[in-house]
Amino acid sequence: MDDLRSNDPASVIAADRAHVWHHLIQHKPFETIDPRIIVEGKGMQVWDIKGREYLDAVSGGVWTVNVGYGRERIADAVRDQLVKMCYFAGASGTIAGAEFAERLVSKMPGLSRVYYANSGSEANEKAFKMVRAISAKHHGGKKSKILYRDRDYHGTTIGALSAGGQQERNARFGPFAPGFIEVPHCLEYRAQWEGPDYGVKAADAIEEVILREGPDEIGALCLEPVTAGGGCIVPPAGYWERVQEICRKYDILLHIDEVVCGLGRTGTWFGYQQFGVEPDLVTMAKGVASGYAAISCCVTTEAVFDAFKDADDPLGHFRDISTFGGCASGPVAALENMKIIEEEGLCENSAAMGEYLMERFRELEAKHQVIGEVRGLGLFAGIELVADRETREPLAEKLVAKVQAEALAEDVMIGAANRSVPGFNNVLLFAPALIATRDDIDRIVAAVDAGLTRAVA
Repeated sequence: MDDLRSNDPASVIAADRAHVWHHLIQHKPFETIDPRIIVEGKGMQVWDIKGREYLDAVSGGVWTVNVGYGRERIADAVRDQLVKMCYFAGASGTIAGAEFAERLVSKMPGLSRVYYANSGSEANEKAFKMVRAISAKHHGGKKSKILYRDRDYHGTTIGALSAGGQQERNARFGPFAPGFIEVPHCLEYRAQWEGPDYGVKAADAIEEVILREGPDEIGALCLEPVTAGGGCIVPPAGYWERVQEICRKYDILLHIDEVVCGLGRTGTWFGYQQFGVEPDLVTMAKGVASGYAAISCCVTTEAVFDAFKDADDPLGHFRDISTFGGCASGPVAALENMKIIEEEGLCENSAAMGEYLMERFRELEAKHQVIGEVRGLGLFAGIELVADRETREPLAEKLVAKVQAEALAEDVMIGAANRSVPGFNNVLLFAPALIATRDDIDRIVAAVDAGLTRAVA
């Protein structure tokens, strides 16, 4: 685009409307209204092509820009790397890839190997393929089934959707890959079992599925540490301890999907570290480089890695490739991103500001009867909206969308569950950048307050 066109918003909007297929949105309204085009970001602020400024409480729309916008040091590092060595296929190494892998696993005791790819969906596909390959090589085809949890989401490819617990995301994209088995969700607010120790009961339900399918058939259990788009569900006390016990009892690999929670979102480097568990595979994307470059990682124990060491077997190594997993810009951006998180204490800030965010949301809960529950961990939070607190009937999706729209009218971008769990797309979602201050949180809360007041009288 030449300078003349870049200064002509109408021309850009027309080109977008005519040629860009946007993600996760119905395009019919764009016949009469303009698509939103974001042109600049600084800190937690973004500006659209018409000059309107917003506070972004969702880190780039999908919980990605953990260190905020406008980080020149990341851009400079990427530029320098691209000039020197932009790309080489992952069968060879790069300096950036080696340095970031070493730095990354230093934050993940017990894990030691990093497999690079370019998206969260792809990282999870790699983990699933590792499980299947180990099944074929070491278990005679047994232990090939992969468990996933209702309401969890692991990506948008057909393989990842096969492990997807969000029925509306899956609708009309089947048939899916066989061998993926669902286990129940662990949202106590929507309790499936009565009595105390709900977390243990929810984990015991996983064991029931294992026994039903046969322990010798189950290769891995794939879970988000905090269920994200399925409603921001923090597992109850006792859940993760029991999950770990079950996986060890039946020799099942524990695969934790940190695509959303990783790199400080929950107040620790990784969400699983909040619960003291020891996974065998950990996948991550989004916050790894805060959106400054495309990168994802599947990180494994040495035991998983060693399962593919066999020089006498021509099929013994992990016969997989991610073309853009060879881009050196990803690891170099990720390394600078990690340095920023360390130097600025952003894990600690996420924990502290997350507590303040929940405190302010509980104030809203006391004020608005439409709030059924607030929940979250670190700077990742959800507000479940209900039509009736006693029956917990979910608020109508159109009213949830209206709250979101009214918050946007206050120049604050917030999220909401969207076409995920049938009948339960009633959760407002928040993931502000880890640089968030008390003032930023106060502004987010004020916008939600105004949105609830106007949308749900």
